[in-house]
This record gives sequence, structure tokens and C-alpha cells, in this order.
Amino acid sequence: MIRVIAICLLMVFLSACNSNPLTPTNGLVKKAVTLQVEQTQQQLSQQLDLNVKSFEIKHLAISEQKYQIIQTLPAYHIRGTYDLTLKLPKRQLNQAKKPFDVYMQLQKEGKTWRLLQSEKVSGELEPIWRSYLIQ
Repeated sequence: MIRVIAICLLMVFLSACNSNPLTPTNGLVKKAVTLQVEQTQQQLSQQLDLNVKSFEIKHLAISEQKYQIIQTLPAYHIRGTYDLTLKLPKRQLNQAKKPFDVYMQLQKEGKTWRLLQSEKVSGELEPIWRSYLIQ
């Protein structure tokens, strides 16, 4: 009986610590969102012939974080908002509370995270996932 109580107490104390290194930090999520915005800005700049000098992401807030398995590896689907400042040649454009929706995956060795982007292929039931190293 004493063993059962000791084990239960130990489990409560360990779960209270909750410092799971496998969960992405806010800083890591910000890097993933930055990577996603960079890709989008490059595409838009080419299509619209815009000259975006740089951009800045501030006030990133996570509203939802769901654990899942994608292609046999742990991943997180993360949603939230951020403030974006685009620096153009003659002015600066600010956009508040822009929504983000990213998928992040921890690699097998547990040392690196990757940004995942799904691509629907016609005729396929499952999406194809492209991954990009988050640095």
C-alpha cells in the first residue's frame, strides 16, 4: 500500500515538472513562422514585382498546439497570431494579429526541428509533406 502511494506521489511530482524537451518553444515556433513568411514573401515579391527589404515578426502568441504523428515521427500542429512589419523601400507596413498555422516535426535523432508544409496531389488521399530545416 505504501508503495502505491509513493508511486502515485512520484507521478504527480514528475507530471508537475512538465519540462518536455520534445515540445517546441515559442522561439522555435517564431523561427518556423519566419521561415514560412520568408517563403511567402519571396513568391509574392516575384509575382507582384515588390521590393521587400526585410520584415519583422513580433508578439507571437500560440492559441492552439496539437500533438500528432506525421510519417511515423512526432509533430505539432500549432496555430496563433503575430504582428508583422514589412519594410519597403519608401515606407513600412504594419499588420497586427495575423494568423499563423504551422506544422513542426521533431526529427529522429531528437536534435532538429523541421517546418512541414502539406501539398495536396490530385488523385491522392494523403497529402505530400515537404519539410524545411528550422535554424
